[in-house]
Amino acid sequence: MLHDGPPVEPRPSASVIVLRGRAPFEVLMMRRPAGAEFAPNAYVFPGGSVQREDRALADFSRAAAVRELFEELGVLMARRPGGAFARQRDCLALRALLEGGAQWRAALARLHLVPALDRLAFLTRWITPEPLRRRFDARFYVCRLPAGQVEHPQPGEVADWQWVRPQEALRSLEMVFATRQILASIADEPEAAGLMRKLRRRKEGPAILPRIVRTGSSFEVIPEAVR
Repeated sequence: MLHDGPPVEPRPSASVIVLRGRAPFEVLMMRRPAGAEFAPNAYVFPGGSVQREDRALADFSRAAAVRELFEELGVLMARRPGGAFARQRDCLALRALLEGGAQWRAALARLHLVPALDRLAFLTRWITPEPLRRRFDARFYVCRLPAGQVEHPQPGEVADWQWVRPQEALRSLEMVFATRQILASIADEPEAAGLMRKLRRRKEGPAILPRIVRTGSSFEVIPEAVR
């Protein structure tokens, strides 16, 4: 929704593109509920705003990405003592603690789990266009689905979800402009391992801040890099 006042300050946020399989690979997409404030009925990557508890870690953006991924789709990027990756039983135990009222950091500590921030590779950063009322400064990461885990969506936050090849998603799923552009940027990658190797060498560059331009009776979105 557009507004005429000064630009709204964008909220720091993070999203995750989860990969499954090798060549070809699939991505995990979720559809927002019809009543969602942001992107209702659209397919997006799991993610959300940075919260106070995320800022306890130096890399609060990746911390938010790990938390939001689990809260929305039940995929847990965390390690147990000794470095072993969290398994499905850890996911179920963590979900039970959270549903019982435990806070995120306390629940992780109780299960001796530590967020595996290093398993999230940076892909891109997008800032919502200035004329919009709801704005986000969002970093997007890519990770592999941990072995032995399956998705477990949170009722009320996820209307639908599916594993889908990127090219098929671009052909068949309703997405907002940024989601579509970001997915298209990896859609031609032949296999997941090569994509992850490439991204792990990538340094964070300028953010993308799209401009909304009126073209006759409609609008056009033009992505631009900004410092």
